[in-house]
Amino acid sequence: MIWQSDEDRAWAVEEACRNARPSPLEIGLGGWILRASGGPTRRTNSLNPLRGWRDDPARIIAEAESLYRSLGRPLIVRVPDLVPEMGAVLDGLGYRSEGEACTLFAALPPDDRAVPDDVILTDAPDAAWLEAHAACEGVVSEAALRAYRDSLACLILPRMFARRIEADRTVAVAYGVLHRGILVFESVATHPAHRRAGHARSLIATLMAWARQEGATGACLQVIAGNAPARALYGGLGFSRNLYDYRYRRRD
Repeated sequence: MIWQSDEDRAWAVEEACRNARPSPLEIGLGGWILRASGGPTRRTNSLNPLRGWRDDPARIIAEAESLYRSLGRPLIVRVPDLVPEMGAVLDGLGYRSEGEACTLFAALPPDDRAVPDDVILTDAPDAAWLEAHAACEGVVSEAALRAYRDSLACLILPRMFARRIEADRTVAVAYGVLHRGILVFESVATHPAHRRAGHARSLIATLMAWARQEGATGACLQVIAGNAPARALYGGLGFSRNLYDYRYRRRD
C-alpha cells in the first residue's frame, strides 16, 4: 500500500485497527461511529471519529449522550490526535482525559520463515486459544468474556490466532488481522508466570512472517502510552514510528 501523505497512512491505520476489533453493535452518527459492544472495553464502547466531514461537535456529543443514556451507559469519546478540534469542545463540556495510548507502525520486511514448532496457528479462536487468553489476562468478569468473544465472532477479515506452547502449556497468545495490506496486532498477552521470556516476541515475529507471505507491507498496534516494557518490546521488533496518540474523554 502506498500512501500519499502521513495523514493518509494514519487514517488507514485507524480504520484497520477499528476493523480488527469490531463491535457487534455500532451506528454511524454524523461522521462518527458510535460503538456499544457491552463489557468494559472502551474501544468498542465509545464514540470514534471517521475521516472527512463531521457534523457540529456539540450536536454530535449531545446526540451520543442521549443514545448511550438509553443503553444505561455514560458516553466515552475516543479522541485521536487526528481530530484536534475536539479537545476544546470536550474541555468546555467537562470531559476529562484518561487512558492515553499510542499507535505504532512498522514496515514488514520479506520473511519466509517457517512456523516454529512451539507456536500453534489457527484461523479462528478455538477453545484452547480462548481459555489461554483468559488465563493470560487474569480475572475478568463473565460480561467481559462474553463481550470479547462476541467481538471476535464479528471478524470477517483475514486473521490468524497464535499461541505459544511450553511444556504442554500455552504461555502466550496473540492474534493478527489483515486489512488492505496492513497487519493489526491484537490481544498480545503472556501468562503472568512466564513473562519476560520472549514468548510474545516469538508470536509477533511469526504473525509478521505470515502477514508478509499474505502480501502485507506494514504492521501496526496500539499500546498504552505509559507501558514502557511493551513499547520496548515492540521497538525491538521495528515498531519505531508513532503515527498518532489517542485518549478517551469521559464526563465526571
